[in-house]
Amino acid sequence: MTRLNNNLSQLRNDASACSLYPVRTDQSSLSGCRDREGILMNTLSTGRVAQSLDKLHQDAEAADRDYRAELMATIEASGATLEQVIGEKLAEERADYRATYRDRADNFLAVSPAYGRFLYMLARACKATRIVEFGTSMGISTIYLAAALRDNGGGRLIGTELEPAKVARARANLDAAGLADLTDIREGDALETLRDVGGEVDLLLIDGAFTLYLPVLKLLEPRLKPGAVVLGENAFEPGYLDHVRNPANGYLSQPLPVDEGRGNEFTVRTL
Repeated sequence: MTRLNNNLSQLRNDASACSLYPVRTDQSSLSGCRDREGILMNTLSTGRVAQSLDKLHQDAEAADRDYRAELMATIEASGATLEQVIGEKLAEERADYRATYRDRADNFLAVSPAYGRFLYMLARACKATRIVEFGTSMGISTIYLAAALRDNGGGRLIGTELEPAKVARARANLDAAGLADLTDIREGDALETLRDVGGEVDLLLIDGAFTLYLPVLKLLEPRLKPGAVVLGENAFEPGYLDHVRNPANGYLSQPLPVDEGRGNEFTVRTL
């Protein structure tokens, strides 16, 4: 019940956009732009990216408010445990995951600002140049990751999204943020769209249909660099967790203490 209460508390939290702080530096070779005092600003903190994220987090909160309230009311009324709720969700997906997510075509179901900043920092820290994202939705997480690619000096982000309307909105949002040139957003089933990602992958974000987490990971395993980072957001599917938490499969993995209660898993490829 404690885990369920933590999850409900997380659902109640309103999204609030927040920016990273500028850092004064003399390293002119770094990407980003400078303000009038010569402070080098990272792409995430300035201009079109920061403005886009501020607006999108507000839009996400407005679009998802009723869905979250309905979900909380259903959970509280049922008296079910978190494990039971997750089990029902997984069973629903296994029956027809396309229909499940078609019903959520107007919802962002986006990462929080805190998790988005973590994505940016992690992609910067591992100097990622090729990122793959399963479950692009409206493109909020994609913007955080593409901003990191920009500040890393360039690269490619391949995203995939099942819902056509979300693909169109994600592409428009990336264009508005000035990051479209770094991204390739593919429409369709990830098990098809991610068959060819064009090279070795530095970072993989898995944030789509829960029941596809393990199949998508296994599809991309041959492309993961040694030391590649795999992030599973809402990683509740037992088969996925069993796979990445077993060192014999070539991973080290543990729960991520960012947005606790949302089932975030941090994994590193060791082979």
